[in-house]
Amino acid sequence: TLELGRNHHPSGLLVPVHIVGNALRVVRRLQIHGHAQIVTPARQLQRMVSLARLRAGLQGNATGLRHHQLEVIRFEHQLDVVATHDVLQLGPREISPGGRKAIETVKLGHRWIIFAAVSYETNSPIVDRALAPVPLQTISSSRNHDALTALSQQARRDLQRLNYPAPNWVIAPHADNVLDVLIVGAGMCGQTAAFALQREGLRNIRIIDAAARGGEGPWATYARMLTLRSPKQLTGPDLGVPSLTFRAWYEAQHGSGDISNFDASVPGWAALHKIGRVDWRDYLLWVRDTADIPVENLTRLDSLTDEDSVAVARITGPHGSETVRARKVILALGRDGSGAPRWPSFPSLSMQDPLAKGRVFHTMDEMDFTAMQGKTIAVLGAGASAFDNAACALEAGATVQQFARRKLMPQINKSKAASFPGFLRGYSQLDDQRKWRFYTYIFDEQVPPPWETVRRCDAFSTFSLQLGCGWKDVQPMQDSVRVTLSDGSIKHFDAVIFGTGFDVDMLNRPELERYSAYIDTWAHHVSPQQAASSIEAARFPYLAPSFALQSVDGTHAEAMGRIHLFNWGATMTHAAVGSDIPGLGIGSTRLAHAISADLFVQDADLHWQHLQEFDESELLETRWHQAGEA
Repeated sequence: TLELGRNHHPSGLLVPVHIVGNALRVVRRLQIHGHAQIVTPARQLQRMVSLARLRAGLQGNATGLRHHQLEVIRFEHQLDVVATHDVLQLGPREISPGGRKAIETVKLGHRWIIFAAVSYETNSPIVDRALAPVPLQTISSSRNHDALTALSQQARRDLQRLNYPAPNWVIAPHADNVLDVLIVGAGMCGQTAAFALQREGLRNIRIIDAAARGGEGPWATYARMLTLRSPKQLTGPDLGVPSLTFRAWYEAQHGSGDISNFDASVPGWAALHKIGRVDWRDYLLWVRDTADIPVENLTRLDSLTDEDSVAVARITGPHGSETVRARKVILALGRDGSGAPRWPSFPSLSMQDPLAKGRVFHTMDEMDFTAMQGKTIAVLGAGASAFDNAACALEAGATVQQFARRKLMPQINKSKAASFPGFLRGYSQLDDQRKWRFYTYIFDEQVPPPWETVRRCDAFSTFSLQLGCGWKDVQPMQDSVRVTLSDGSIKHFDAVIFGTGFDVDMLNRPELERYSAYIDTWAHHVSPQQAASSIEAARFPYLAPSFALQSVDGTHAEAMGRIHLFNWGATMTHAAVGSDIPGLGIGSTRLAHAISADLFVQDADLHWQHLQEFDESELLETRWHQAGEA
């Protein structure tokens, strides 16, 4: 509890409460067995907070101190300021198994910080070493709108120097109401694909998204991590324009040093650990606005057919339904855009069962975590999204038991070793067997959750993880969910969350119903034994070099060649260039180049005619000009 002294508040020593709360990262409802006091003038506290060096100061000044990472565990705002002799109750966020209970003292300048070290129960196999402190992570930072306005102006000047947007060069052979490209999905990948097309001079395009502005992609919906998984320095949505990078966006507001020169509770670029999830969402929106990428929100694709050598899309938006005709369609529908959420099959579970509503969730579902306070929640899965949702429930005050069939957590993210430019550019040129070998190996090895995400859950004494313990059955009941574990034992929970990812299966995409039965997949390009041993990989669509769908038997082949898949479903054919940040710039540029080339080839005879009719004289302003002469 933040106990506020009311007798010693000289105005020069006041510190805004939000600075302390933001910089030390409030963690609520963490149970500890001791308390601590910080007795220090508020100016000294502000100095430590502003420098974001509380942890580093403890680590650097303590002699023989093992458990040095602290968190604010409860923070009750009773006044608007923190002042002299205010008291913070603190506890260590991570204590190794078997850690002793003791009072440690650490001297910082003229002040003493006293805290209690306590231990938590854990089933972690590591018991012989102290764990490194978790860097400060925040979902979002404060906005410096004036700085962003200035950066937008700079970026637009840079784009003008690159002749962006390029002049439209397409000769329209169809009626005026036919688009060159319809992009479905305006998240990170769809937006960047549109940016790449406009840089290629393809201007007759529309971009639609079913979500409201800011709801595109997962960042403000079912993504529940604090920060992105990727390193902060990666580029992609900028397409190589320095002033459009995330780093430029962040530094413009918060500087390149350790501490923001705009908001002292925010780290500068040098001290930023990883990109906040909502920061990334806001950055993408800023790129969209700066690069003038037009997006029609609240507009969904209902169906896709073909007629007279063009794609015919039925869409519904704020003004009702309409039919859109387009020469090309890009489906950038996100992680689930090539299938659907993966729901495990259990004998007693039907999602149509009214008892399942409000008690059985997938990590992609909308959830009211505040309603989980005081309840016991079960999470199935050991991937990143399973841990993210477990953390949200824990932070809301729930007890969480997490289960996974695997006996050991995967340790190495093999995909990190497949994200360098040579791989991302060259993979698509490999033969099928080597492509199959690369990605089935990556899939089989599985991706571990980020270590910061695991520690986010391990910080709570109300969290447990049971490895090697799958589920045999899930049965929603009137007042609980009955779960039968792999050993036959039965447990009851207030709710369960499936952290089981997404399936790749083109048969699950309703907008592709006309074509789904004929879409070529990897199952037709490897041996039956290989397909049976890697069922998910075998269901990936087998795409053309242009990301276009292909027909397995020639049915609808021409129509399917107009539909380009730019999401996770492109991975087996093109690597992760249509879904992940490291490959986004390469993938969107490859897609734009391919569509640009396709449209030229289709119109080559018209361009031949235009070439013959072209009569712009270079010698018009000389005495050698002769009218009508080539």
